Amino acid sequence: MGWARKVLRVNLTKGTCAAEPLNMEWAAQYLGQRGLATKYLASEIDPKCDPLGPDNKIIWATGPLTGTMASTGGRYSVITKGPLTGAIACSNSGGYFGAELKMAGWDMVIFEGVSPKPVYLLIQDDTAELRDAAHLWGKTVWQTEELLKKGHQDPLMRVSSIGRAGENRVLFACVVNDLHRAAGRSGVGAVAGSKNLKAIAVRGTRGVTGIANPKEFMKVTAEKKKILADNAVTGQGLPTYGTQVLMNVINEVGALPTRNSRDVQFEGARKISAEAMREKRPTDGKANLVTNAACFGCTIACGRISKMDETHFTVANRPEYWGATGGLEYEAAWALGCANGVEDLEALTYANILCNEDGIDPISFGATVGAVMELYEMGVLTKEQIGIEAPFGSAKALAHLAEITVRGEGFGREVGQGSRRLCEKYGHPELSMTVKSQEFPAYDPRGIQGMGLTYATSNRGACHLRSYTVASEILGVPVKTDPLATEGKPELVKAFQDATSVFDSAGVCVFTTFAWTMADLAPQLQAACEGDWSLEKLEKMGERIWNLERQFNLAAGFTAKDDDLPRRLKTEPAKTGPAKGLVNGIDKMLPVYYRVRGWTPQGVPTAETLQRLGL
Repeated sequence: MGWARKVLRVNLTKGTCAAEPLNMEWAAQYLGQRGLATKYLASEIDPKCDPLGPDNKIIWATGPLTGTMASTGGRYSVITKGPLTGAIACSNSGGYFGAELKMAGWDMVIFEGVSPKPVYLLIQDDTAELRDAAHLWGKTVWQTEELLKKGHQDPLMRVSSIGRAGENRVLFACVVNDLHRAAGRSGVGAVAGSKNLKAIAVRGTRGVTGIANPKEFMKVTAEKKKILADNAVTGQGLPTYGTQVLMNVINEVGALPTRNSRDVQFEGARKISAEAMREKRPTDGKANLVTNAACFGCTIACGRISKMDETHFTVANRPEYWGATGGLEYEAAWALGCANGVEDLEALTYANILCNEDGIDPISFGATVGAVMELYEMGVLTKEQIGIEAPFGSAKALAHLAEITVRGEGFGREVGQGSRRLCEKYGHPELSMTVKSQEFPAYDPRGIQGMGLTYATSNRGACHLRSYTVASEILGVPVKTDPLATEGKPELVKAFQDATSVFDSAGVCVFTTFAWTMADLAPQLQAACEGDWSLEKLEKMGERIWNLERQFNLAAGFTAKDDDLPRRLKTEPAKTGPAKGLVNGIDKMLPVYYRVRGWTPQGVPTAETLQRLGL
């Protein structure tokens, strides 16, 4: 059985920890991690509750393949109502924490209430207790992990924690584990901070037991690992270049949002690309990239480990940043670079280090800085307000804003509210490149039409990982579609959304979908878990999970009006590249998408759809 069959319920108000059996009836319908934890959350909280109030809950959840020998089986998710968006939030992370939690014998941990003082949760196999975290409050993620490992004299302990940004309620604060792996989007770290929850420290020695058919599981996972190894993306591109392999590719197709989406191509993209990370610097003869890295059980190893130039202005007098640490991923490099017109690779690396160290989402942070720089160039914001001259392209402004945002100082407090609230405050809401208040990532919807529909309909606010149609529209996986066409995109987006819901819920990485389809996931679940895990069941399950999230958002007050894109993407055509002259065709695609989903023209699932899915 892939599940541990146990849930840990932590009442922070009372200071209690109690074990309860996993609801296996729900597990059969929602699998685990994203799907199953969303079912728990939706069943236990009022969707209209204040995300940072005592009635919200926050859940750390694993999937049935987490901690197993399935490739990439190290994932976990943090599920809550997000403070950035007010919508359902589910943020996925890799590293080693998820597997450790599962090996301690827990499928998920549910936190409820608010602690009267800072605490952390200590889990040692079956034993769980809340401990005082006064000595950790005000510390960074890196300091917190070091202090907990030293304090418990256990270097093998795994830690999932928040930094000062989460404590300060930065609305896009992350939960970070293993120093630079993060449950990164929608502000899950701020919810933990609102509950005075600093960290979970876990040591698991039980392993994952009860695989339904061990011999078959070993056989099928070995077969599926070979598929990943033989694939050009998962076997070559991602290990060699990481997700940064996309920088030059997306720039060439004219879909790289630049300077707060004024442009769709960045003239400095080459200087901050994967290729640039591998080139030797003239200052010290070393490259930004040190090596690649893998999460638990991963055969892809797309992670980046980088080392900064010690002479660079951001760290010349700060030796604490001279060591190797987590390097730039594509989304972070885009948000910190292209979105702001900054082409200084070392400055991007520094800002990314701060995001990891204190736990903020680099996508929302970088995109918000893009809005700040546009407002500055318009004369709406001044040097006196921001604390520095902040035109597009200023690496010094980027570094300064990163420093004051993670610390919650001065204008950094306004940046920490995200671009929608900031732009509304200064009279220009149209300059916020968001959907449902969440900043969209590194693909311009004018150059990749399917991503416009993806952003508009994503249940957690603008997100690429809910429906990565880039795979089809640019990379030709599993089939090539025209990125500039709107026809067929509603069906494509739905298919990607449903499939991703299942992969996220299984406990494996979505990057496997460059090589795997659900037909590759099904036999792994069939061998690991009791019962029927046919392709047909999984397809329906993905649809069920997506509609459950939709129901939560509708109950929270969202409507079809929230399934929309920023005005700029619908009225300002791309100036260059293959998409020159085009805007996004969301108005054509959305009504078709609603029909394909089995929803009303108002975006509400019909009674027939709900009955068919058992909702």
